Amino acid sequence: MNDVSQFRMFPFAAGAIRRLNDASLPVIVVTNQSGVGRGFFAESMVHTVHEEMTRQLAAAGAHLTAVYYCPHTSEDDCECRKPKPGMIRQAAREYGVDLKGSFVVGDRYGDVELAQASGGRGVLVRTGYGAEDLRVNGAGWERQPDFVADDLAGAVDWILRSVAAVPERVG
Repeated sequence: MNDVSQFRMFPFAAGAIRRLNDASLPVIVVTNQSGVGRGFFAESMVHTVHEEMTRQLAAAGAHLTAVYYCPHTSEDDCECRKPKPGMIRQAAREYGVDLKGSFVVGDRYGDVELAQASGGRGVLVRTGYGAEDLRVNGAGWERQPDFVADDLAGAVDWILRSVAAVPERVG
C-alpha cells in the first residue's frame, strides 16, 4: 500500500478489538513494513496508515494499546523483524505484558513463529494471507498454530475463552 486511501479494515475488526478492550487486555500491533526499507513508500506513510487505523477504531469504540513496526528488509537481519521477537519484547517491557500469557494473532506463519519465540500462543487467521499460507505450507510447519480461526472475531472468541479458563493467580 502506498497511499492511505488503500487502507481497508475488515468490518469485524473493530468489534473484535473492542471485546479485548472490554476484557482489559492490551492490544498491541507489531508489523513488518519492509516497503520502507525497499524504498516503495516513505516511513511517513506507515505513520499515516496507523493514524487512519486508530481513527477508524476509535470511531467504532475500540483502541490499540500500541503499534510497533519494523521498516527493515529481511536482508538487514535486525532483531525487530518478525518472526524475531524484538518488537514484542519491547512492547512487553514498555507495557508490562507477560509474554507467556499472551497471544499473537496473524495471517502468516511468521506470526505463529513470533508467538512461539516469545513463549506465547499463536493464532493463525484465515483472512488475508492465512488460508493460502495454511493450505500451501501448513503441513510442513515445524510447529502448528495453537489455534486457527476464520478471522479476528473467531480468534478473539478463542482468546477470551482461554483467558477465562485460567484461574487468577493469588500472591
